[in-house]
Amino acid sequence: MSELDSQIPTAFDPFADANAEDSGAGTKEYVHIRVQQRNGRKSLTTVQGLKKEYSYSKILKDLKKEFCCNGTVVQDSELGQVIQLQGDQRKNVSTFLVQAGLVKKDNIKIHGF
Repeated sequence: MSELDSQIPTAFDPFADANAEDSGAGTKEYVHIRVQQRNGRKSLTTVQGLKKEYSYSKILKDLKKEFCCNGTVVQDSELGQVIQLQGDQRKNVSTFLVQAGLVKKDNIKIHGF
C-alpha cells in the first residue's frame, strides 16, 4: 500500500503562494493616462493614480498653463481624485510628469486608441 500512496497526487494549489504573500506583480503603483472620446472630434484626457500627498490643483494649474487647455479635478468614489484635461494630451502629460519628477517613466501606463 505504501507504493500506491506515493502515486496518489495531493491537492496542489498553484496560486497559494501568490495569495499568501504579495508578489511583485500587484504592488507597483501605476499612473494611468487615458483618452475618452466625446462627441465628434472632441476628446478628454484623464490622469489617475497619482500619489495622494500631491496637490492635484497645483499639478492641474501647471498642466493647463503648459498645454493651453482647460481641465478639472474630479472626485470619484472608486478611483479617488482624477485629473481631466480637454483634448488628447496623453504624450504631453506623460512627459510632463516624468520631467517634473512626480512619476518614473516605468510607472506610467498610457491607454486608448
